[in-house]
Amino acid sequence: MKFFEPTDAAALTQAFPHLPFALKHRFAGNPLLTLPKLAELVRDLPRDRLEYNSGKAAIDQRPETTPTVDLEPEEIVHNIETAGAWMVLKSVEQDQAYRGLIDEALMEVARMRGFGSLKAAGFEDIRGFIFVSSANSTTPFHADADENFFFQVHGDKYFHVYDNRDRSIASEEALETSAIKHRNLPYDPKFDARCTTYTLKPGDGVFVPYQWPHWVRTAGSYSISLSLTWKSKEVRRRNDIFAVNAMLRGVGLPQHPPGTHPMIDTAKIALFRAAAAAVEPLRKSETMRRTLRRIVKGKDANYYYRDPQKQPDVKAS
Repeated sequence: MKFFEPTDAAALTQAFPHLPFALKHRFAGNPLLTLPKLAELVRDLPRDRLEYNSGKAAIDQRPETTPTVDLEPEEIVHNIETAGAWMVLKSVEQDQAYRGLIDEALMEVARMRGFGSLKAAGFEDIRGFIFVSSANSTTPFHADADENFFFQVHGDKYFHVYDNRDRSIASEEALETSAIKHRNLPYDPKFDARCTTYTLKPGDGVFVPYQWPHWVRTAGSYSISLSLTWKSKEVRRRNDIFAVNAMLRGVGLPQHPPGTHPMIDTAKIALFRAAAAAVEPLRKSETMRRTLRRIVKGKDANYYYRDPQKQPDVKAS
């Protein structure tokens, strides 16, 4: 089955992976991307693979004041039309059925670009995310530390992407923080002069390049979206340098952006990957993943575990 179809035949050779572009897809109506099936997936995923909050977040929402919603994850899916909620199901590729869907779709892209395998096409650390949102819900202004094909499956969504190639919208240090701590970025309406808005209906999608800032809002009905992400070798390299830079800044040592001193960058990458390999066995435990996130990302990293009695709360309506 053909899943992927750029609206511009040259997009995958001229724009990809450095510029955003619109696309068409055939995920809409797939049984794996319906509310009943997603309710089953919510039950099966580890709790830390489910992030959710009120859909009434601001464009410039601070992570530590993100409004919550007083429902359990499965309740949100069953009541998404009235829940006033935003939810993301993370790393759905861990489920065999979803992994097959993701690999098949990305393999189409690989072949269209002249490659015979996902690895040869540069698709590494492949992950899938499914967003389930109530009407008029906002995903705040942020940047993602990966490359992303975003597919709208149900409902309409307004996807605002910002050109930050000269770093006038988000600085190098802000992008470092978004990659390592929390994805949200400071927003100013003056940024809108450099914004492209994609109006996505079921069957529409958009490619979002690495760390291009964006924010999203659903329209007048509930929304289901699928995001397929990966990290190329260059993206993994940059993220690893960011991680070491963040740690060194944290102890008061200023750092240069990636690429300024290649030999130092190489040493940072080696240091980070050695540490990551030592920690990786611990990540099999949800408790340890939660602890590691708190150590690396800060005390608010696990905000979606928060006690609703102690946090800003928006009740389901």
